[in-house]
Amino acid sequence: MANAFDITGTILAIMDTTQVTDTFKKREFVLEIADGNYPQSIKFQVTQDRTALLDNYKLGNQVKVTFNLKGRPFQRKDGTSDYWLNLECWRIESVQAGGPDTGTTDYSQIQPAVASNISDDLEDLPF
Repeated sequence: MANAFDITGTILAIMDTTQVTDTFKKREFVLEIADGNYPQSIKFQVTQDRTALLDNYKLGNQVKVTFNLKGRPFQRKDGTSDYWLNLECWRIESVQAGGPDTGTTDYSQIQPAVASNISDDLEDLPF
Protein backbone atom coordinates (compact mmCIF):
# COMPACT_ATOMS: atom_id res chain seq x y z
CA MET A 1 0.00 0.00 0.00
CA ALA A 2 1.32 3.39 -0.96
CA ASN A 3 0.33 5.17 2.24
CA ALA A 4 1.05 2.40 4.76
CA PHE A 5 2.96 3.36 7.89
CA ASP A 6 4.02 1.40 10.95
CA ILE A 7 4.91 2.37 14.48
CA THR A 8 5.76 0.54 17.68
CA GLY A 9 4.38 1.40 21.12
CA THR A 10 2.62 0.23 24.26
CA ILE A 11 -1.15 -0.20 24.44
CA LEU A 12 -2.60 2.32 26.91
CA ALA A 13 -6.32 1.85 26.21
CA ILE A 14 -8.65 -0.43 24.25
CA MET A 15 -12.18 0.83 23.78
CA ASP A 16 -15.31 -1.24 23.16
CA THR A 17 -16.56 -1.84 19.64
CA THR A 18 -19.03 0.84 18.52
CA GLN A 19 -21.77 0.10 15.98
CA VAL A 20 -21.79 3.46 14.14
CA THR A 21 -24.48 2.52 11.58
CA ASP A 22 -26.27 -0.69 10.62
CA THR A 23 -23.39 -1.56 8.30
CA PHE A 24 -20.37 0.09 9.94
CA LYS A 25 -18.58 -0.65 13.22
CA LYS A 26 -15.29 0.53 14.67
CA ARG A 27 -13.05 0.04 17.68
CA GLU A 28 -10.43 2.48 18.93
CA PHE A 29 -7.24 1.98 20.90
CA VAL A 30 -4.41 4.17 22.16
CA LEU A 31 -0.66 3.58 21.93
CA GLU A 32 2.05 5.36 23.88
CA ILE A 33 4.78 6.33 21.41
CA ALA A 34 8.22 7.60 22.46
CA ASP A 35 8.94 11.19 21.46
CA GLY A 36 11.99 12.36 23.37
CA ASN A 37 11.07 13.54 26.86
CA TYR A 38 7.37 13.76 26.02
CA PRO A 39 5.74 10.42 25.08
CA GLN A 40 2.72 10.75 22.82
CA SER A 41 -0.66 9.04 23.25
CA ILE A 42 -1.92 8.27 19.75
CA LYS A 43 -5.44 6.99 18.99
CA PHE A 44 -5.92 4.45 16.18
CA GLN A 45 -9.04 2.73 14.92
CA VAL A 46 -9.92 -0.63 13.39
CA THR A 47 -13.12 -1.13 11.44
CA GLN A 48 -15.53 -3.89 10.47
CA ASP A 49 -14.11 -7.41 10.91
CA ARG A 50 -10.76 -6.02 12.01
CA THR A 51 -12.30 -4.99 15.35
CA ALA A 52 -11.49 -8.54 16.49
CA LEU A 53 -7.75 -7.86 16.02
CA LEU A 54 -7.69 -6.29 19.49
CA ASP A 55 -9.24 -9.28 21.25
CA ASN A 56 -5.82 -10.91 21.69
CA TYR A 57 -4.16 -7.87 23.30
CA LYS A 58 -4.32 -6.21 26.69
CA LEU A 59 -3.11 -3.01 28.30
CA GLY A 60 0.66 -2.80 28.54
CA ASN A 61 1.35 -5.03 25.51
CA GLN A 62 4.08 -3.77 23.22
CA VAL A 63 2.92 -3.92 19.62
CA LYS A 64 3.80 -2.88 16.10
CA VAL A 65 0.84 -1.28 14.33
CA THR A 66 0.56 -0.95 10.55
CA PHE A 67 -1.90 1.73 9.48
CA ASN A 68 -3.08 4.05 6.73
CA LEU A 69 -3.91 7.74 6.96
CA LYS A 70 -7.56 8.34 6.11
CA GLY A 71 -8.82 11.90 5.71
CA ARG A 72 -11.92 13.54 4.33
CA PRO A 73 -13.64 16.92 4.35
CA PHE A 74 -17.05 17.55 5.86
CA GLN A 75 -19.46 20.46 6.06
CA ARG A 76 -20.64 21.72 9.44
CA LYS A 77 -24.26 22.73 9.91
CA ASP A 78 -23.17 26.38 9.91
CA GLY A 79 -21.73 25.93 6.40
CA THR A 80 -18.05 25.96 7.35
CA SER A 81 -15.70 23.22 6.22
CA ASP A 82 -13.53 21.04 8.40
CA TYR A 83 -11.49 17.87 7.94
CA TRP A 84 -11.42 14.45 9.60
CA LEU A 85 -8.26 12.42 10.01
CA ASN A 86 -8.18 8.79 11.13
CA LEU A 87 -5.28 6.44 11.65
CA GLU A 88 -6.80 3.28 10.20
CA CYS A 89 -5.02 0.21 11.60
CA TRP A 90 -5.05 -2.96 9.51
CA ARG A 91 -2.36 -5.07 11.23
CA ILE A 92 -1.20 -5.49 14.83
CA GLU A 93 1.82 -7.59 15.77
CA SER A 94 3.26 -8.36 19.20
CA VAL A 95 6.79 -7.15 19.85
CA GLN A 96 8.74 -9.93 21.55
CA ALA A 97 10.87 -9.29 24.64
CA GLY A 98 14.45 -8.64 23.59
CA GLY A 99 13.23 -7.49 20.19
CA PRO A 100 13.46 -4.01 18.77
CA ASP A 101 13.37 -1.05 21.15
CA THR A 102 9.75 0.01 21.53
CA GLY A 103 10.68 3.43 22.82
CA THR A 104 8.42 3.17 25.85
CA THR A 105 9.44 4.83 29.06
CA ASP A 106 10.07 2.88 32.28
CA TYR A 107 8.57 5.42 34.66
CA SER A 108 9.70 3.48 37.75
CA GLN A 109 13.32 4.55 37.11
CA ILE A 110 12.66 8.29 36.76
CA GLN A 111 13.79 10.42 39.69
CA PRO A 112 11.80 13.57 40.45
CA ALA A 113 13.51 16.76 39.37
CA VAL A 114 14.30 19.46 41.90
CA ALA A 115 13.65 22.90 40.43
CA SER A 116 16.36 25.38 41.30
CA ASN A 117 14.90 28.02 39.04
CA ILE A 118 11.34 27.73 37.78
CA SER A 119 12.06 29.75 34.61
CA ASP A 120 14.73 27.21 33.54
CA ASP A 121 12.15 24.40 33.88
CA LEU A 122 9.64 26.27 31.71
CA GLU A 123 12.12 26.44 28.82
CA ASP A 124 11.88 22.63 28.47
CA LEU A 125 8.12 22.68 27.81
CA PRO A 126 7.14 21.51 24.30
CA PHE A 127 4.80 24.49 23.68
